[in-house]
Amino acid sequence: MSGLRRAETWEISDSEDETDDKPGLTRAHRRHGETPDADAESADTDNEDRGRKYEGRPPPPPRSAPSARRRRTREEVEAERRDARERREARKRQRTAKAREKEEKRQEQKRRREAAEHLNSLRPDNCLKCLTVWIDPAVLQHDGSDVLLGTLASLEWKFNIKSQRLPHSITWTRKPPPQGEDKIEPVKEEHVVVVLDLTEFMDMMMGVKKILETEDTEAGEESFFGSLMEYLNHNAEKMVTILVMTSQPNYWMEAWKGHPPYQTLRSQMGMDALDIEEVLVYLQFYQSVSLVFLDGWQEVTDHVRAVTKSLSKRPFRRLTERVELPFCVDGSWASGSRVERDGFGLSKVWSQQIQQLNRVSAAVASAITAAYPSPQLLLQAYRSAESEEARRSLLACLTVTGGGQERRVGPEISTRIYRCLTAQNPQLVLD
Repeated sequence: MSGLRRAETWEISDSEDETDDKPGLTRAHRRHGETPDADAESADTDNEDRGRKYEGRPPPPPRSAPSARRRRTREEVEAERRDARERREARKRQRTAKAREKEEKRQEQKRRREAAEHLNSLRPDNCLKCLTVWIDPAVLQHDGSDVLLGTLASLEWKFNIKSQRLPHSITWTRKPPPQGEDKIEPVKEEHVVVVLDLTEFMDMMMGVKKILETEDTEAGEESFFGSLMEYLNHNAEKMVTILVMTSQPNYWMEAWKGHPPYQTLRSQMGMDALDIEEVLVYLQFYQSVSLVFLDGWQEVTDHVRAVTKSLSKRPFRRLTERVELPFCVDGSWASGSRVERDGFGLSKVWSQQIQQLNRVSAAVASAITAAYPSPQLLLQAYRSAESEEARRSLLACLTVTGGGQERRVGPEISTRIYRCLTAQNPQLVLD
């Protein structure tokens, strides 16, 4: 314990006395063996080096000791995870919306492209390539039928020679444009052309005459008319046209010149004019069979070519034509009249509106618009009338000038115009 006793007095050695004479010498300096002059010189040197290093700009701020990181609570961690999850879901929804928008745009472009291709395929020149002419072999048994085949081949139209359900017939089929990967069968047109010579046609006329006399449908089965009736019973939508052909040029023109059209038939079949007319009326009105009398195969070929071109134009015409209102009349003003911002042109529109009614001429419309320049004025006149009869006959006494004569509008037109402007029933028939 005596070794730990603190010394009460300091013993100063000689070396310490020497250092005490130096001014500014501290205990720390004496401990490390340094002098104040050396420290001052070293500090001056460091300051000069630092001044040269940061000359022209401020020295950097002194570094502070790093602070201790605060530990996050469980609620903060959960909140950060929730925010990160919401951001991921928002980015996912955004990517999904962009992908859906891109897919919708692609589908819209695909639909437009398919619609354009479909419209292009329905044009007459392209639709003509989709038609095929089917010819029954019995048609080609007549002399001169090579004219028909040569014309179809020169036009580069598709045609096939195949037995048809109706003998001596020519039919058409159309191959619709493809839609996706589904295979579409050709569509059969309802038009049917039958080519008969004069002998075959007279046999058919005799068969029809037997049916009309005996009222027995089986009486004409032996003739071509029996095959025709069987075909029409199973294909009621078909439109049959019979081409009665002769090999002699200008045969029908010479036979009908100065005589009724049935003069040649009467002389060769032994039927009077009334019987022939009865047979023709029965074919056309009761069986919806049209008859065309032609001279030679060239006229038959021209008829087949005209029917083929007409069938090629039908799809595009059905697609592009507009269904007009049934009460609108045709004329140069069918597209309407231009109305300016100042109201110029309204009187012409008012006149055209009246002319849309049946049997209302431009002169009648002018007389009405002169008395009542606008529909509102006419409606006010209707409201101010005392009775229903007075409203109906309000326009009847107006004078119409046209063609050098003067007349009245009349009660019929006046009543129809009154109904048109005041009726509440859109299905009301004005006439």
